[in-house]
Amino acid sequence: MKRVISWLLDLLYPPKCVICRRLLAAGETEICADCLEALPNFEGPAPQVDGCDVLCVTLFYEGAVRESFLRFKFSGRDFYADTYGKWMAGTICDKLGTGFDGICWVPVSKKRRRVRGYDQSELLARVIAKKLSLPLVPALQKHAERGPQSHIKDAAQRRSNASGAFSVLPGADVSGKTLLLIDDIVTTGATLSECCRVLKGAGAARVACAAFASPRNENER
Repeated sequence: MKRVISWLLDLLYPPKCVICRRLLAAGETEICADCLEALPNFEGPAPQVDGCDVLCVTLFYEGAVRESFLRFKFSGRDFYADTYGKWMAGTICDKLGTGFDGICWVPVSKKRRRVRGYDQSELLARVIAKKLSLPLVPALQKHAERGPQSHIKDAAQRRSNASGAFSVLPGADVSGKTLLLIDDIVTTGATLSECCRVLKGAGAARVACAAFASPRNENER
């Protein structure tokens, strides 16, 4: 029965590549062969993030990957999280291992979640936690919405905008734990740094971070 339902869904809603949106050919799943070959896998040192013990990034934030991510974040393509999260889980296994007490995420504000209908980093964290067989730990909350970090280019202004924006959820116990913090895009690292500061201030022993993508720096262009 499940196979029949899957066949009918594919007939009504032909699966498309999450990157270029081309209809997938037979044997392709989630991403077409051309996009898979062209994926800009992140190479080189990750951005330095104060308070973060180690950071890994899966892809460079550019071109078709950027366009795909914007659809995920702003155009209701929440199901992209399954693919993105699987890719991130692979990177985490390769770069960081799985020795964590739990996985948490950089949250959006309640207002942003209500408008968007979901929290994109939470969706990624849920997929990653399942793939790595690790507990999901809702640990952070974001306070009243401020200007989006993506609209601020200056690193000092990003740090100022992120300062005091997060706190540990009431009842969340992170004391002595080694946590993996999930974010979508890391640029200057200001948001991750603030979240790490808050988690360690609440007693977390160690905070590693993983992001879906990061822009190339000027030396890599």
